[in-house]
Amino acid sequence: MFVNASIRRPGRSRTRASAAAAVAASLALAGCSGGDSGSGDDTVKVGLLASLSGTYEPVGTDLRNGFQLYLDTHDGKLGGREVELSVGDEGDGPPTAVPSATKLVKKDRVDVMTGIVANGSYNAVLPMLEQNKIPLVSSNGRPELKDVSRVWHTSFLSKDMGTAIAPYVKEEVDGPVYAIGPDYQGGYDQVGGFTDTFDEIGGELANPDGETAWTPFPDTTNFTPYFAEIARSDAKAVYTFYAGKAAIDFVKQYAQSDIADLPLYASGALTEGTLLNAQGDAAEGIQSVFNYVPDLDNDANRKFVSDWTAKHDTPPTEYAMASYDAAHVLDMAIADAAEKGEVNSETINEALGGLGQIDSPRGSWEFGKKSHAPVQKWYLREVRKDGEQLSNVTVQDLATLGD
Repeated sequence: MFVNASIRRPGRSRTRASAAAAVAASLALAGCSGGDSGSGDDTVKVGLLASLSGTYEPVGTDLRNGFQLYLDTHDGKLGGREVELSVGDEGDGPPTAVPSATKLVKKDRVDVMTGIVANGSYNAVLPMLEQNKIPLVSSNGRPELKDVSRVWHTSFLSKDMGTAIAPYVKEEVDGPVYAIGPDYQGGYDQVGGFTDTFDEIGGELANPDGETAWTPFPDTTNFTPYFAEIARSDAKAVYTFYAGKAAIDFVKQYAQSDIADLPLYASGALTEGTLLNAQGDAAEGIQSVFNYVPDLDNDANRKFVSDWTAKHDTPPTEYAMASYDAAHVLDMAIADAAEKGEVNSETINEALGGLGQIDSPRGSWEFGKKSHAPVQKWYLREVRKDGEQLSNVTVQDLATLGD
């Protein structure tokens, strides 16, 4: 009964109510201060909002460290200007993100923002940034937005992961696939990208009534009842998205369950970074999709990996890479704005729109004209032994997506 009660479509009204309350709070707190003009000297003020506590602390920490790595390897400057970096803790979403973003805007008076981990934080924070005309160069998975005039993105649209891997899963799996994920916006976007595309190309879900199984977030730590439900279905494989501690619990319990022999396909977040270390041998063989793998063979990635491993004990993650790229595009845009005249929020935003190809550790990419998200290649990865360590290893290219 516990499992069946959770196999349903997400409750949108609750999500909208929470977002609306957070937006109202952000507008009330922010007023109209900050962001309208430059810092008045040769310093550019950058605000970085990331989860430095809570479920997604590892992701937020990598966002901060990736951005800082770029600064450290470029004399602390972007576009030839000294950078004053202010960091705010996003926590698990709007209740923490809104006051942190408000401080960055109202007190620190940043010229541009970067970061943001949780999809729910976007709708809560964006009205304040828009009101103050502050551009955002975000650097983790992002939902689709109606107005991206001041939003630029160096990571991915959350639905794109599932969209990229669905044709591969359809070809590889002889039978229906069971879809499962967390009951919040990021889960809806990431798993929904897979299920929508899978359905369009003739794939069949093993879930009852073809509906994704949503697990309560962040309360679900025991996935055994869900695995029992999957075992009772005719599933030939499983597709999922989890991140943070939930990803560790899911993978470890999956390997000990009655469905351990079913192939597991996932968003790259499932086995990224320190999560893979915690999952250990339970993760071996999992195939995932991501826009970055540390073993990519190009000059920009070799430099990035070398600089990262000189400071950190683990290979770089997609999160670190995307934040490093956020600093890179700001470096380019601020230099362009300075060459033309004044550097401020408006001229930085205008310059971002004029950037072409970005030379990146993931491979060359550019901002899509409609989405302002990367037009980029997606890779299939598999967790394999690399010497004594487990690593996400490149298997093949999957697709190039973006508009």
